[in-house]
Amino acid sequence: MATVTVVRYKRRKRIGDEKSPMVYALKLKSGEAKIYSIETLAREIESIGSLSVEDVSHVMKSFVRAMKKVLVAGDKVKVDGLGIFYTTLTCPGVEQEKDCTVKNISRVNLRFKVDNSLRLANDSTATTRGGENNVSFELYTEKKAASEGEGGGSGSEEPGKGEGGSGGGVTPDPSI
Repeated sequence: MATVTVVRYKRRKRIGDEKSPMVYALKLKSGEAKIYSIETLAREIESIGSLSVEDVSHVMKSFVRAMKKVLVAGDKVKVDGLGIFYTTLTCPGVEQEKDCTVKNISRVNLRFKVDNSLRLANDSTATTRGGENNVSFELYTEKKAASEGEGGGSGSEEPGKGEGGSGGGVTPDPSI
C-alpha cells in the first residue's frame, strides 16, 4: 500500500476571523502528488490488460469528448465504480423576478460525487486494516529529517516558512 505524506500547519479555527483561536491541522504535503496523463494511465492499463496503449488512449480521449458533450447539455455522467459528474451554477439572488436572467450566472462549476465503492478511509482509524480503499498517512516533520541527515528536504523550503513551519522528514502517525 502506498503512503501519503501530510504536514502540520497552523491556522485560525474559523478562517478569516482574527479573534478565532489558532489550531493545528494537517494537509497533503505539496509537491508530493504526481499528475497522471491519459498516456500514463494508458501505459498502466496496458501493463495489466490486453489492450495496447494506443487503444486505451483513444478510448479515454473519446470518453472525455463524449463526457464534455453530455455535461455541456446540463446532464450528469455516472461512471460505475468512480462516481457522478455534474454541473452547478452560481447566481446571486435578486429582488425582482424580471431582474433574474441568465446574465446573472457568474460561474459554472463541474462537480463530482464519489461512488460509495470508491470512498477512501484512513487506514489508521478504519475498522478493517489494509482494506482496498484505505489510505496510509505519514506525518512529515523537521526533526525526523535532521536526525536522518536530510537537512530539511529538497532545500526549496526554509524552516518556519511555507507549510506552516513544517518541513523535513517523515514520521509515522502516532495514532496508528
